[in-house]
Amino acid sequence: MESILVVDDEKNYTAVLNAVLEEEGFETFVANSGAKALEVIEREEIGLVITDMKMPVMDGLALLEKIKRRQPDMPVILMTAHGTVDKAVEAMQKGAYTFILKPFENERLVMYAHKAVEMHRLLKDNQRVNVPIHDDAVEAALANI
Repeated sequence: MESILVVDDEKNYTAVLNAVLEEEGFETFVANSGAKALEVIEREEIGLVITDMKMPVMDGLALLEKIKRRQPDMPVILMTAHGTVDKAVEAMQKGAYTFILKPFENERLVMYAHKAVEMHRLLKDNQRVNVPIHDDAVEAALANI
């Protein structure tokens, strides 16, 4: 089961998204600030972060930057009710998976969530498969083949 972290300072909004995503079979975590989100990411195996753009102290773009510095492959979906083309472009340039305007249909967010989680899983699988071999015994055995 893949885990999704929902970040928004509006508790009602996180509760709704939490319910929608759990109904789809995701394990969900909720944070009400960027700082709390970073704490969750450090201690849990997260496959996707969905964050609001406008939050006090650390906004969604700042959180995106911090996540990408720590885990460059982590997909992040930014959502906002105050969207502009400039903000969407900035989010994508900083590595957002996508940018979605509130209000949105839950089905649309669920579709993005499934795609983003699958992309993250494939990236992790690819990294595991392509790990260089450093075990001398294994390297010697392969050299004799």
